[in-house]
Amino acid sequence: MPTSLANIKNKLDDRIGEKLMVIAQAGRKKTTKRHGILRETYPAVFVVDLDQDENSFERVSYSYTDILTKNIEVDFDE
Repeated sequence: MPTSLANIKNKLDDRIGEKLMVIAQAGRKKTTKRHGILRETYPAVFVVDLDQDENSFERVSYSYTDILTKNIEVDFDE
């Protein structure tokens, strides 16, 4: 992944509307996997519409710093 916040945002801007999986750190030795679609990007955060079959809420937002600090991992479906 890119090494600056601007590069991360630019890479995500190019993939709006694509399916992805977000793997987030949920505590000590725990991770959560969420599937959804990259919906919007803003100056500091990006929004993912989640798959309703797997999740109880519709949307979640993450900061670009979460990717930079490796608190989350974003994998796009190819």
